[in-house]
Amino acid sequence: MKKLKRRYFLIMILIFSVGLGGCVTTSRKAFVTGESQVQLRSIQTRAFDTSDKKMMMQTIISTMQDLEFVIDKADFILGSVTGSKFLGTTVVTMTVTVRPRGQKQLLVRANARYGINSVEDPQTYQDFFVALEKALFLTAHQVD
Repeated sequence: MKKLKRRYFLIMILIFSVGLGGCVTTSRKAFVTGESQVQLRSIQTRAFDTSDKKMMMQTIISTMQDLEFVIDKADFILGSVTGSKFLGTTVVTMTVTVRPRGQKQLLVRANARYGINSVEDPQTYQDFFVALEKALFLTAHQVD
C-alpha cells in the first residue's frame, strides 16, 4: 500500500511539474523591440498626401491584385486589406493598413510574411510602394 501511495505521489508531482513547465516562456524579452524593428517599420510605412481613405483602400486592393494577390479580407473601418499568393509551394501574405496622419495625409503600412517568416527585405516593400504610387497617379489622373 505504501508503494502505491508513493507512486501516486510521484506521478502527481511529475504531472504538476510538466504542467507548470508549459506555462514558462522561453524568452523574457517577449515584447522588447530593438532598433531593427523600428527600422523595419520605417521601411514598411509611407505617407501619402491625400485624406481620401476610400480611394486609397480601393487603390491598395487594385495594386495587390495587380501583384497577383488574392484579397482575403478588406475592412474599410479598420483600414486594413489582407491578401495572399503562392510563390512556389509557400504562401506569401501581405496586410496593408491605412490610417490618418493629421488632416491631409494617410499613412500606409505594408507587412508581408513568407510562410511563417516576416519579410524584412527593403526591396520587397519598395516594389509594393512604387506600384502603389503609380496606381495612385493613374487614379488621380483618371487613367484606366
